[in-house]
Amino acid sequence: MSLTLADARIVTPEGVHEGWLTIEDGRITHVGQGSAPGPGLALGGRHVVPGFVDVHNHGGAGGSFPTGDLDEARTAVALHRRHGTTTTMASLVSDAPERLARAAAALAELCEEGLLAGIHFEGPYIARGRCGAHDPALLREPSPQEFAGLVKAGRGHVRMLTIAPELPGALDTIRLAAAEGVIAAIGHTEADYDRTIAGIDAGASLATHLYNAMPQLGHRAPGPIAALLDDERVTVELINDGVHVHPAMLRLAYEVAGPGRTVLVTDAMSAAGLGDGAYQLGSMRVRVDDGVARLVEGGSIAGSTLTMDVAFRRAVRELGLSLPDAVQVTSLTPARVLGLTGSIGSIAAGKAADLVVLSPDLEVDAVMKDGAWITEPC
Repeated sequence: MSLTLADARIVTPEGVHEGWLTIEDGRITHVGQGSAPGPGLALGGRHVVPGFVDVHNHGGAGGSFPTGDLDEARTAVALHRRHGTTTTMASLVSDAPERLARAAAALAELCEEGLLAGIHFEGPYIARGRCGAHDPALLREPSPQEFAGLVKAGRGHVRMLTIAPELPGALDTIRLAAAEGVIAAIGHTEADYDRTIAGIDAGASLATHLYNAMPQLGHRAPGPIAALLDDERVTVELINDGVHVHPAMLRLAYEVAGPGRTVLVTDAMSAAGLGDGAYQLGSMRVRVDDGVARLVEGGSIAGSTLTMDVAFRRAVRELGLSLPDAVQVTSLTPARVLGLTGSIGSIAAGKAADLVVLSPDLEVDAVMKDGAWITEPC
């Protein structure tokens, strides 16, 4: 089956082009400028961007990845796809090793179906004093042997581990993760600058939601934020929901890391796409008020209700990013983090037809996954 999308403003890494593209068998075959060479679906000048890639997501629409329930996972993926996220990582939270292994084994099935891009263990190897919405009773010192068992349970689909590098056994666990092809992400940490650099030297290459759940920047004690931003080996996650990080600090991080080292994430939990009320994140009770998720006990921020289309619009409107740069931090750079730029992350011939059609005010008008419409253009 062949389809041409015509009269579109196509956003590529090189810029925004008035033009067209063709799709065959789920892949982009041609991208051109000007008028399409034949009949096609006219988009009336609407923008077409690559599908968003979210590397940190706990759920949505009432579905939660940490439960390991496949129906819940499918519900969450469907919600985020409607909002333009065509590639989703399933993030778990700290739990007992046997429950983490069961959840990973279950979610591996959806990875094998192509519904999920991989599994992310956020914890349990994190700092007690920076545990945020994680149950402190479930935190443990890192164990390479234990983590190897979790990787085995995930049947090759464990893609990321968030870890505090100052903990005993952390550096060995980071080395093991790197050897297994698992992205080691520094987060939920009390590490100082030097210990953070040691984690990076051991193989860590990502910062889990920079600024959040780590010591603040200091001019004499720069801490992990400065180390993670300053090191060219590290890509930084940012939650651009207007709650987790002030726009001025988002702009500061972006100015240092640039589009090639910045990844916008949702850190969404099951309340995403729903209203205020009571929810669960792992073993922790959460209350959402005015769209902000917080723990019932203690009031810590508990993930977000963000979707990637909102993060994209905020990147343009609040942070002042150009459309190509906004696409890079929501699609191309996260695809690079996952090692998937050969197939997703930008609009180019040969790549998967994972596309989002945006209205003039950058609202999602239609979403396509592998050449099939999830929601069709209005």
